[in-house]
Amino acid sequence: MTQGVPGHTPEEDKGGLRTALAGLTTRGRSFLAAGIAAAICAYVLGQSDLLRVGLLLAVLPLLCATVLYRTRYRVAGSRRLAPGRVPASSEARVHLRMDNVSRLPTGLLMLQDRVPYVLGPRPRFVLDRVEAGGRREVSYRVRSDLRGRYPLGPLQLRLTDPFGLCELTRSFSTYDTLTVIPRVEPLPPVRLSGEAKGYGDGRQRALALAGEDDVIPRGYRHGDDLRRVHWRLTARYGELMVRREEQPQRSRCTVFLDTRGLAFQGAGPDSAFEWAVSGAASTLVHMLERGFSVRLLTDTGSSVPAEGADGFAGASQESADAAGLMMDTLAVIDHSDGAGLSRAYDVLRGGNEGLLVAFFGDLDEEQATVVAKMRQRSGGAIAFLLDSESWVREGADVPGPLDKSEERLRMLREAGWTALKVPRGAGLADLWRQADRQRMGIGAGSGTEGWS
Repeated sequence: MTQGVPGHTPEEDKGGLRTALAGLTTRGRSFLAAGIAAAICAYVLGQSDLLRVGLLLAVLPLLCATVLYRTRYRVAGSRRLAPGRVPASSEARVHLRMDNVSRLPTGLLMLQDRVPYVLGPRPRFVLDRVEAGGRREVSYRVRSDLRGRYPLGPLQLRLTDPFGLCELTRSFSTYDTLTVIPRVEPLPPVRLSGEAKGYGDGRQRALALAGEDDVIPRGYRHGDDLRRVHWRLTARYGELMVRREEQPQRSRCTVFLDTRGLAFQGAGPDSAFEWAVSGAASTLVHMLERGFSVRLLTDTGSSVPAEGADGFAGASQESADAAGLMMDTLAVIDHSDGAGLSRAYDVLRGGNEGLLVAFFGDLDEEQATVVAKMRQRSGGAIAFLLDSESWVREGADVPGPLDKSEERLRMLREAGWTALKVPRGAGLADLWRQADRQRMGIGAGSGTEGWS
């Protein structure tokens, strides 16, 4: 929300005449020119009546400009976004409110809000006379197919006199920011495994029926609150048993996003990179909803959230904040200048990361070897491989060189990954089911643990 009272500064007062004359409309300039011409003709012809007419025509626009410039409307403006964070290709509504906080009514006002061109045309509204203490509310819609953070504002007021001879523009000083996040696709629930630590969705469902405190009781200690006594287990063991205060650790999930510029070709909302960003966002939201502690990791080695010793977040009290932070990061994420994935591998090999869901661009043989090693430190791993060159070829319908993605898929599957190739226009929900079916087939054949 932004508020302010438009006015003019001391610097503007120094050049007041020039500022006022610059605000003359075509009609005002015509009046001024006609008045000067009439005055010259009256002087040449010696016509006093014509001189009076000329003076009237010339003075009227100057008088309107001076009065309008000296007018100090005390008008407060506010802006409200609904919502302030919106997925790409979805609309947000911007509500504007103007309050006349002075004791005098205003004249005709034209309200204009500055918006980036990607959000649509610049909105303009004409406000009739606003009474003292009155209020006017208007709204407009914005929409963007491109994710990002877009400034809205500052608001501008265009003042005009009753004769339409002069217009002056005054601006508020503050603005708001609309965050356009990647599109999030709902993912189907599948059986979650790969739980190297704590518990995931299956464990939570059991705890929802029995209660966490019923599962991990301990013996009574001096000073324990009697309200924590578990009477059923007390009767079973013949001694006082209380519910533990400690809570088990949640299962972890790392969502990896390859942002290397050389790994992706093409641009725009239908490019392979935008699909990968949207897929990472969908996975983050899905895993947080399933009760996992989640973090976002990129090829640069940076993770979000970064607070804490392990960088994970997702406890019940902070899952919404964590999701918002990761979505804001994905809203502005761009290609990195890196050429390899070694930094991300260094982060992953530091400990058992539980479940790993990765979105990769083009992989050469060296980087595919690094990716294969990432699987060693995770309880389960799934990889979505986007051959961006094939996306560009399909869009342009031009044949390309021999596809090497199948060889990369084979390398990752031999290393224990559940790896899938992402064709152009594929839906993540369908690939999610395919990954589960592939994981079930691998598990039946080799007895290895599943990915999610």
